[in-house]
Amino acid sequence: MKIAMIAMSGVRAHDPVLTQIGMSLPGFADRANTIASLPSLSLLTIAALTPDQHEVTYHEIEDVQAADQLPSCDVAAISTFTARAKDAYAVSEQYRSQGTRTVIGGLHATALPHEAKQHFDAVVVGEGEIGWPRLVRDLERGRLQDFYRAGGEEFDLAQAPMPRFDLLGPRVRNRFTVQTQRGCPWRCDFCASSILLTPKYKVKPPAKVAAEIEAIVDLYADPFIEFADDNTFVDKRRSRELMEAVGPTGIKWFTETDVSVAEDPGLLKMMHEAGCQELLIGFETPTASGIEGVELRRNWKSLQQDKYLRAIDRIQSAGIAVNACFVLGLDGDGPDVFDSVRRFVAEAQPFDVQITVLTPFPGSASYERLRREGRILEEEAWERCTLFDVNIRPQQMTAEQLKEGFVRLGMELYGDGAARRRRAAFRARPNARPQKLAAGGGEA
Repeated sequence: MKIAMIAMSGVRAHDPVLTQIGMSLPGFADRANTIASLPSLSLLTIAALTPDQHEVTYHEIEDVQAADQLPSCDVAAISTFTARAKDAYAVSEQYRSQGTRTVIGGLHATALPHEAKQHFDAVVVGEGEIGWPRLVRDLERGRLQDFYRAGGEEFDLAQAPMPRFDLLGPRVRNRFTVQTQRGCPWRCDFCASSILLTPKYKVKPPAKVAAEIEAIVDLYADPFIEFADDNTFVDKRRSRELMEAVGPTGIKWFTETDVSVAEDPGLLKMMHEAGCQELLIGFETPTASGIEGVELRRNWKSLQQDKYLRAIDRIQSAGIAVNACFVLGLDGDGPDVFDSVRRFVAEAQPFDVQITVLTPFPGSASYERLRREGRILEEEAWERCTLFDVNIRPQQMTAEQLKEGFVRLGMELYGDGAARRRRAAFRARPNARPQKLAAGGGEA
């Protein structure tokens, strides 16, 4: 069989006003270009689990194409962000009209498998490393099933295959992804990341992480790596082992973690020496009322708020840039949150800032809650799940106030002058290194 791995790449704001503004603002443009060029690690991983007798190719589609322009194959395996789910459905239908079988997996399909099945021949629910080998065997036997579920089975990341980075070809990319862990011990109301795929937090052996990095280094000159994790440094003991393994590879890298990393100067030093360029940290909001109730298991983040400014200073003093991430539209925040974020950023001076709006991703606790409360403006408007587009009725302001406040704050924070001043302030620090822009963020 010829199997085409197809990634629906490139996420842009759906609102034309945001799109127009974003074209002229460095912060928006940086993030959009980053997300657009990220390869699909999930597809490269299941490609490695595909028996050698099958021909596997990898493709990225930014625009829905005519059926005769799609890569020719016997089976199309498609992965997508929620924001491009409808585009993925359209591509699948084009393939099916030609008699080509189509399959889908990932976060959106796991959250809404029956919706996905309306457009695909089969759906992998949960971890692909479990469902994909079964699906391929059934394809070989001509017995394709509708759904492939883990059924309580857990995939051990110690058994993870080497992703098929060689399938990416010569295209110049601003980063490559490597996963060091899956899941997260915390549960945030708005999060729809890898906790959907596995109920357990688990880690990949550091030596295996280093081997994957070396495989990328062998193929591409001076690669920049993103650790595709939800919270890389939540386990401090394991974090040291990871840094000891990553350091000798000589790469530069970016990841996401929580603010607790600032409390461990020894670890920060190891991270800097191991090539860490930037950390995206979810501060969510600088207000005490806004952060209340964001975490479903405990209110840990609310206890850290008075440490935020000191934490940013400690991390950046260690030579690691901070990308401070905020979620606008939280239930505890009203219209004054925009000024609060503006003041916080002016005082903290993080290298980068990422502002997003509260987004009801399917599968997240916030989606179920907001739908139950009748506060989703347009259900199944997946194209609005970009982190920039407003599709909720906030509790303490109108949807229009949220949109207008978001746009105004974005223009102030992402304008050339503001971004230049923040970055210059960081580069003036003794331990700072030249930065590759690393605007991150996914469905979290």
